[in-house]
Amino acid sequence: LATIQSICQARASVMVYDDGSKKWVPIKPGQQGFSRINIYHNTGNNTFRVVGVKLQDQQVVINYSIVKGLKYNQATPTFHQWRDARQVYGLNFASKEEATTFSNAMLFALNVLSTQDGGERERVCVREMGCVCVWACVYYY
Repeated sequence: LATIQSICQARASVMVYDDGSKKWVPIKPGQQGFSRINIYHNTGNNTFRVVGVKLQDQQVVINYSIVKGLKYNQATPTFHQWRDARQVYGLNFASKEEATTFSNAMLFALNVLSTQDGGERERVCVREMGCVCVWACVYYY
């Protein structure tokens, strides 16, 4: 039986890089402010998504499928980014702690996607990362 579960939650502003102005801008024009960002794990097909919902009006601002091999960059302690063929995405976190929680979950997801066997390998990976939150969220909630 497949389930979809959140493996982390953090508050961040969702940004994209605008090549024209060479600046980071809100992902949706006029949508400044924090969103609740979750990484969801679909245990049935072993996929992961980043989903962000504005705290102010509950609008979905990002719904992004994490793919094997995605390059995730922790540019600063509170600003992290990744890119695909079309866009560079950035998350400006409310705190270092929330950034760490999110990055640990993202690295967990990327590790799971990069391995074929899952299972025990996932648990070892999480222990090595030392992320209590991801361990708790994935295996106890």
